[in-house]
Amino acid sequence: MGGYEVPRKFPTTVIGSYPKLPEAEEALRMRRSGRVDRGKFRELVNSAIQGVVGDYLEAGVDVISDGEQSREDMVVFFSENLRGFTLSDWVRVFDNVYFRRPVIAGRVEWVSPVTLEDWLYATSISRGRPVKAIVTGPYTIVEWSFVARRVDRAELVLEVASALRREIEKLVEAGARYVQVDEPALSTRPSREDAELVGEALRRMLHGLDARKIVHICYGRLERIFEYVVDYPVDQLALEFKNSNFRLLPYLKEYSYSKELGFGVLDVHVTRVETVREVLEAIEKLMKLGVVGPEKVFLNPDCGLKRLPREVAKAKLRNMVEAARKAREVW
Repeated sequence: MGGYEVPRKFPTTVIGSYPKLPEAEEALRMRRSGRVDRGKFRELVNSAIQGVVGDYLEAGVDVISDGEQSREDMVVFFSENLRGFTLSDWVRVFDNVYFRRPVIAGRVEWVSPVTLEDWLYATSISRGRPVKAIVTGPYTIVEWSFVARRVDRAELVLEVASALRREIEKLVEAGARYVQVDEPALSTRPSREDAELVGEALRRMLHGLDARKIVHICYGRLERIFEYVVDYPVDQLALEFKNSNFRLLPYLKEYSYSKELGFGVLDVHVTRVETVREVLEAIEKLMKLGVVGPEKVFLNPDCGLKRLPREVAKAKLRNMVEAARKAREVW
């Protein structure tokens, strides 16, 4: 897994998901229809991961992911692999996007590795680039599921956190150097109580692990709870900035931000490809703030790239990487 040196300043990374490649779509169709041939499923998923990693390498991304090619949905995927869940009928999320909302019907427990096989395969073909180990956070899993148990909500979030701790331990034991917990649901319910609950869950999942610890939060009104989020027991906050016109920047200064920052410079909701100059201007905004130095800034998209056309996603990443290269010559 060694052999590649991540740049000291402005390393580039991704949040996790990538457009589904045809092989992954076929694998997911097989699983949905019940035609799950384990060997064929693995063959298709590995082929898709190979394509994703190839795109990342071609674009020049420093810290990559497996593209989440085997994940139908960030919550459904974990609900299918943790004990205690069943699935409801199809539920409309927005537009013509539907998913099978998980139902928490029993005690949530870890059974066996969920993400490890994909992570190991991506790592084996990454040419030494580190591959992020990525799990959906317990708060988001609970928020985006039906709960069919009489259980205190906070206790349930921590129960899921304990199950995910087992998953993360397996990934770190296998050599994962970057561990990311995705909590997009938090900014949609920005209360102190919920923010502190997520912090407690992160401690349960990540305490004592020998890896760079990251939490990703996007959209919503994160500024309302930023004073609690900055104290999370992680090394890095990976946040959305571009889509909200960098609304969070003043809060970095207000709360004397000192962690690493995953700086969102690509809007994943539009197919327009940001120019190199545009990304450099975003970096300049952050550098002028004088809060974090270039050695603590990771450049990334605002969120996962899965809803973009593949060529658009790749073009956005390519320009982000080129902007990072130019920024290292300036700052």
